[in-house]
Amino acid sequence: MNESIFDDLLLDPERYELFADGMFSAELDRRAFFRIVGGGLVVACLLGESEAQQPGGGRRGPFGGGGPKELGAWLHIGEDSTVTVYTGKVEIGQNIRTSLTQAVAEELHAPLSRIRLVMADTQLTPFDGGTAGSMTTPRMAPQLRRAAAAARELLIDLAAEQGKIERAALQIKDGKVVSEDGKSSFAFGTLTHGKKLMRVIDDKTPTAPVEKWSIAGTSPRKVDGRAFVTGEHRYASDVKRPGMVYGKVLRPPSFKAELTSLKTDEAKALPSVTVVQNESFVGVTAATEQEAVKALSTLKAEWKSTPQPSSEELFDYLKKHPTAGRGGFGGRGSSAPRGSIAEGLKAADQKIKATYTIAYIAHAPMEPRAAVAEWTDGNLTVWTGTQRPFGVRSELARALNVPENRIRVIVPDMGSGYGGKHTGEAAVEAARLAKAAGKPVKLVWTREEEFTWAYFRPAGVIEATAGAKKDGTLTAWECHNYNSGPSSLQLPYESANVLTQFHGADSPLRQGSYRALAATANTFAREVHLDDLAHALRLDPLALRLKNLKEPRLRAVLEAAANRFGWGKVKPAADRGFGLACGTEKNSFVATVAEVSVERASGRVKVLRVVTAFECGAIVNPEHLKNQIEGAGMMALGGALFEAIHFANGKILNPRFSDYRVPRFTDAPEFETVLVDRKDLPSSGAGETPLIALAPAVGNAIFQASGVRLRSLPLAPKGVKRS
Repeated sequence: MNESIFDDLLLDPERYELFADGMFSAELDRRAFFRIVGGGLVVACLLGESEAQQPGGGRRGPFGGGGPKELGAWLHIGEDSTVTVYTGKVEIGQNIRTSLTQAVAEELHAPLSRIRLVMADTQLTPFDGGTAGSMTTPRMAPQLRRAAAAARELLIDLAAEQGKIERAALQIKDGKVVSEDGKSSFAFGTLTHGKKLMRVIDDKTPTAPVEKWSIAGTSPRKVDGRAFVTGEHRYASDVKRPGMVYGKVLRPPSFKAELTSLKTDEAKALPSVTVVQNESFVGVTAATEQEAVKALSTLKAEWKSTPQPSSEELFDYLKKHPTAGRGGFGGRGSSAPRGSIAEGLKAADQKIKATYTIAYIAHAPMEPRAAVAEWTDGNLTVWTGTQRPFGVRSELARALNVPENRIRVIVPDMGSGYGGKHTGEAAVEAARLAKAAGKPVKLVWTREEEFTWAYFRPAGVIEATAGAKKDGTLTAWECHNYNSGPSSLQLPYESANVLTQFHGADSPLRQGSYRALAATANTFAREVHLDDLAHALRLDPLALRLKNLKEPRLRAVLEAAANRFGWGKVKPAADRGFGLACGTEKNSFVATVAEVSVERASGRVKVLRVVTAFECGAIVNPEHLKNQIEGAGMMALGGALFEAIHFANGKILNPRFSDYRVPRFTDAPEFETVLVDRKDLPSSGAGETPLIALAPAVGNAIFQASGVRLRSLPLAPKGVKRS
């Protein structure tokens, strides 16, 4: 894969949206594709033309040219009948290890306890574009299913040959091939012992239909759940290597500051300390983390700063600093005009126009960036937390001028990412320090470094204009997004006259992917604007939406959430309000209804109740899907009410949790989840879409409770001021 393309995507929300929506590039060299593991069975999965991948150059289409089309998903059946599955995906807390294990167990008819996943190791697992875009369930699960199905059929072939039994008289039960008469039984390991066999399958290999699922579609316990609960599980920040030392990096006092002079004598005089300087990169290593911090504090650096905009002028800045060559009709979410906006507004009985603003917010993962780097005979191994192990391998190769085949990246299960760990800054820093020190180096970012030097969810300005007839029929819809991205910008409602456009801007802060991308911002603006229109027309907000909504899947979740909440059956108490919103992203559908209270004296907002209906096709694991939805709702609460990055002249002003408000236990509302299980549809991802409807639902509820219309995220970091 051309990783420079990937880096460009990360810095360009418009192009990243396209990437995260499924245009994954991949490479798979011949050595890796034909790798035989131990003495067991390896099954490679060969995908069809529609999912063709290219070696080194990316996917056929906008990101690459021709080349081999293989994408491997590996199964190794050991002598003890343990099934080892190889996937480049990363476990970030979304519990994908369990659901992928379910997919394999379903096809192999084997117990979950006999299946082990090896994940995100560039030496052992097939190339993978990364854990992003809610693509693990719709892409990786079917691949592993096909591989497991091929293994199942091959095991039956081997048992028929070994036992001299008619193939039709054999089946797999509980991890063994057994005969119908019960007289013959073959353990998986017995069949594969000593053999190095491979079967290539295509995307037409039959797998179990949803209606026959017995393991998928249920809610088994989380794989390795006990280790997470007891603290036995180890993250990148827990990795230790023999002879390891600790590293720290000198950071500039502000963004874009240039190092003009540096004195290192005092640090170099300290025992066991190594000072590393490579142009603007400066760091230290020491025997302990405390000694590394002390050594760093002795460095005498002088910097030249550059004047930069502040958060106070952010939204004007974004409008006045477009980025050439981006936005317009080129990105998903942008559309050529349908009909005439002018004519649609002319035909409207009611017209409204408003501007919405979206603040930068931080990912604030539980585990800050961390890496351990070790050089051995010119080969580099890095343990780090990233959603893109192969992308980080390429970053390391470029930064260190080392061939990728001499670099191994291993990702222990991560302490959350939320789209914020696509890049490998900590890995590169640790590798540079380790090379200079001649020892393995552990580098763990502080919380302040995580808040300051990671990238942010893009800020944005959204301008919306709408018109409707007295009966609520939408006659015109125009929406422009500046900078935050085009995801979910397209109108899901019916209107003869529509124009949506995304416009790139020169962002003052480093920005990149964030859970649900710009779908949260665009859904917020659209759903609040529709509520304004309903209020102006004196129509029920639910009725207005349903009148203009033909998409059956979106209608289904909207009606399900409204029914569970009891919309229209009761009126809110004094200083309380109800609000609803819905949306679609990544081929899944969500609707949220919220009840809030707004204290009259203090203006404090409290979200009391949240009902969310969600549909993502056939449900793989109901209980864990419910957990994912409620976790997303809690995270979305922060962006809706409090979270915002404040900055001035190149400095982050709130780079710690004491200044950056995230949801607390006391903020948690009563969550109710309605799962809409569509067994007739393929399973889609659920990692992002559940977030997008909460902010507008809460904003609409605040309006009903207080009469104050809020059009900026976060909505009420200091409460609601009534006029």
